[in-house]
Parts: sequence; structure tokens; C-alpha cells
Amino acid sequence: MYHYIDDKEFLQRMRRRCSDIVNQLVTAINNDDLMTVKAHLVGSGAKNLETQNASAPIDLDYNLVVINSSCPINDGKQIKNYIMKKFNMILKKNGWSDCSDSTSCLETETREFKSGNKTGFSIDLAIVYEDPDGTWYRLIHEKTGNISNDRWFWNIGPNSKGLTKKVDWLKNKNLWNEVREVYLEKKNMYLKGNDHNHPSFICYIETINELYNKHK
Repeated sequence: MYHYIDDKEFLQRMRRRCSDIVNQLVTAINNDDLMTVKAHLVGSGAKNLETQNASAPIDLDYNLVVINSSCPINDGKQIKNYIMKKFNMILKKNGWSDCSDSTSCLETETREFKSGNKTGFSIDLAIVYEDPDGTWYRLIHEKTGNISNDRWFWNIGPNSKGLTKKVDWLKNKNLWNEVREVYLEKKNMYLKGNDHNHPSFICYIETINELYNKHK
């Protein structure tokens, strides 16, 4: 079952370490001429909602936002391969192994600190962009077992439009404790149902939309 992590010192230390690596990646990319990006921690990690399933490792989710690119935005293969190459360069510089290319993000190995809390942690880096209407898209690598038949495409984020404004409204109404309760309930509901199609960020979006609609 999922529970909230109480070790605030460990959480801050983990966020600092992972965010430093991601910020190094942003700098490396922006120093090139191919594209301009920015990055931010999203979902549970950004809102102090980090949960842990028993003693399992923790994933911190980051969005790497493509602001502009000299290669076509629909050339997802070139974009992801370029970012993965840069990410591996930064990871190696920091003593980490190469990342792996999953369907919807780049995943690092699991690490742990040599002293203090020994909980494992890793970085999940999604590549996204926002259209002029404020709708978010995530770069997907659809794998077939034969890379020549694979597809790379931008998938719209479900019900993500206006999410930031909804979060601000809930906080201003002092409803964040209810957000924490419902978020944890959803995480455990999907865990019990062996549902692997609802990662943390999707649970977070569902929670925000549900409570915003309920109270608004």
C-alpha cells in the first residue's frame, strides 16, 4: 500500500540531487543550436505528494518542455534521440549509468545516498510541449520489437488544460489536505486493481479535476 514519506530531510536532498542533474541537461541543450527547452518537477514531487509503496524506490517525474526546435516538431525520433544522447552525457558526468528509453519517458537507474535514508530514487524525464491553447502533449515512442517499425508521436495529456489555475484555486480555498487524501486513495485504488495505466501524474490530474469540479 502507498503511504506518504515523512522524512523531509531525505525528500529535500533527493529533489536537490535530481533537479541539479536535470538543470545540467537543460543548460547543455540550450547551449546548442538545435532546440530550446526548460524543465520542471511535476505531479507528486512538485506538490509535496511523494508516496512510496512499502519500501519500493521513488520515481521523481520531470517534464522537459520543448519551447522551440530547428528540427520539425513532428520528428519525434530525432528529438528524443538527441535529448537521450545529451541526458546520457550528463548522467555519465555525474557518475550515473545511461538512461533507458521507455514508451513515454527517459528513465534513469535507481540510486541511493551513501549515508542517511537508503530509499532508492530515480528520474523519469518526459518530453513535452504546450500548444498555443495551453494543451499539453507528451512524446511517445511506440515500440514494436523492430525499431524500423516503431512510431514516435505526440500524445495529448488527458484533461490537462487549465491544470495550473485549478491547483491555485484549490490552494486558495484551503483544500490541499483534501487533495492529499483523495490522491492517496486513488494511488491505492489503482494499486489494488493492478492497474498500471495510471502513473502518479495521471492520478494527480484526476484528483485536481475531481476536487475542482466538486467544489467549484
